[in-house]
This record gives sequence, structure tokens and C-alpha cells, in this order.
Amino acid sequence: MTQFYDARGNIYGVISPQALRRAGVDLPARASACISSRQSWSAAAIKLCCDWPAGQRPANSKSHRSDGLLIGPFQTSAPFDVLIVNTDGTLAERSGNGLTIFSQALTEQGLMPEEGALLRVHHDKGDAVETSVKPAEVEGVQGYWLDLGQPGFGPDAVGAQTVEGIAFKGQQVSHVQPLAQLDPAWGHSQFVRIGNPHCVTLLSDAAALPSNEQMRESPLNEGLTDIAYAMPVGAGDPCPAGVNLQWAVLESPQKILARVFERGEGPTASSGTSASAVACAAWRVGWVAAGEVQVVMPGGTAPILLDAEHGQLRGVRLFGTARRMAH
Repeated sequence: MTQFYDARGNIYGVISPQALRRAGVDLPARASACISSRQSWSAAAIKLCCDWPAGQRPANSKSHRSDGLLIGPFQTSAPFDVLIVNTDGTLAERSGNGLTIFSQALTEQGLMPEEGALLRVHHDKGDAVETSVKPAEVEGVQGYWLDLGQPGFGPDAVGAQTVEGIAFKGQQVSHVQPLAQLDPAWGHSQFVRIGNPHCVTLLSDAAALPSNEQMRESPLNEGLTDIAYAMPVGAGDPCPAGVNLQWAVLESPQKILARVFERGEGPTASSGTSASAVACAAWRVGWVAAGEVQVVMPGGTAPILLDAEHGQLRGVRLFGTARRMAH
């Protein structure tokens, strides 16, 4: 019923609204109508589709078999509506790897047009977020370019509160006190919005990059959860709606090493929008030039294209591939 896909180590389940309803989950027929009733169906959908079968959870694995659930399509022709459900039952505005996976599922179902399509993610934090997707081949690999639009920068772009300005490489960034309290090396952060909110902490030394194993352990996990998650799971500090966290360090020209702690998920092997936010933050502080940027995460490398003109970043595109996993 639920088909799982892997995109750079990010795993999502994909299921149609009709299949969920047949399984007894009370999901409305329209994606937009699912938002107001989210509390009544999201936990049941995650339990049904993403919980490990009894006795099958591997040792040291995450509490769910995937990083989230994609519900869609709600139509048989473009534009396609989709819901991105985190494993805590909340709704995400956008997921680069998730939308790559959804595009692959649409292709396998014979629904993805050759010229690409518009995907609309419905969520409870504002208007639906639209992403234009186009099938493409890069270095012999078949995948999809996702047009993530023009990024926004700074505390106002993500609704951050009680943060101070601080200089980094001659550029104004933000000092997020809860992050700096966890590690003094985490004192310089760039807020970026790419349809969803990100806080990219800029590092001078790769030794300050946290590992996913470290981020799963106490007390670091609790501290990061307080920052990344909205209330009541976290503290929503400094962003009341929560924020995705990244750490980045320049490895070589146009190549960034990164780690990710996602709002609603925790440490993840990779994240498409996080990689895009990292590339945008790196451009903002002069680490990289416009054009192709490689962002290396534990789950793999994400190629990002930055389009800049007259000192302004006009757009960002992400290339991704996904593979269907065996049950």
C-alpha cells in the first residue's frame, strides 16, 4: 500500500489519498480541506504507513521506517497537490528530497508530463508552496530539477525573534544564543527561507560539525529539539513556528560540507531544501560564487544551481534522483 523511496539517504513513504481512505484513515477528498482536520488524521496516517512492523525495527534505527509521508496525488493531471507529513504528524511546507521522490512516483504512475509539472504542497502555516519540477539527465543520471524560487534572508524571513546581529567574513549574520550555548563554535548563523525556514550555522573548522550520532544523544538532542521544533514538542526559540537547522563549512571552492537537524524529524542523512539553504547562505557570506555548488551531506551530495545578478540571488535550483525501495 505504501511505497518507499530513497533520495540521498532521505526516505519517504508515498501513498494515495484513496488508499488511505480505504485503510480507514478519514482523509478529506481535497488537499486544501485536509489542513483544518490535520489533527484527526495525520497521526493515524503515520502510524499506518511509517511505523516499523512488529519486531522488524533494526537496532540503532530511527523510531520510524521513513523520514515522513507523502500523500498524493489528489489529481490525475498537473498541477499536482501533495501533503508532506513529518513523522511527528506536523505538515512541512517543502522538502526537496520529498518532492524529488514524489516526482519519481508520478513518473512511475505515468502522470508526470515530459515537460515537467507544478507541485503544490498544502500545509498549515500559510498558502500552498509551489515548486516547478522538470525531468532531466545530469552526468548520465536521470532525475529532476526543482525550481525553488528566490530565497529570503535574515530573521524576518523566518520569523526569528530575540536574535542579535553579528559579523562573519564582513557580512551581517545572526547570533542565535541557544545554539551558541550548546557549542561556542556555533555563534554565527544565516537565516534563509526557501519556501520553508532554515538556520545555517557557519563554521570555520570541520571539527565543529556535529555528527548525526551526536545529535541523537542527550543532552544535545534535547537542546536542538528545543530550537528546531515548535511548541509543544520544542520551545520554538528563536522561531515560534520552528526552523530547520544546518551546519556548514567550506571544504574547497564551490564545495560545502553540511549536517542537518530537521524540524519535525531530527538529524537526517540529507535534505534537499537544507542543502539549498546552505548553498544560499554560503553565497551570502562570499564562500561561493553563483553557478553550481556541491553540498555534501552524510546521505550524499546535492548539486545546487544559484542564479545571481547585480549582487542579488534571483533563484535556486536543486537536482535530485530517487529510487524505489524493496519492501
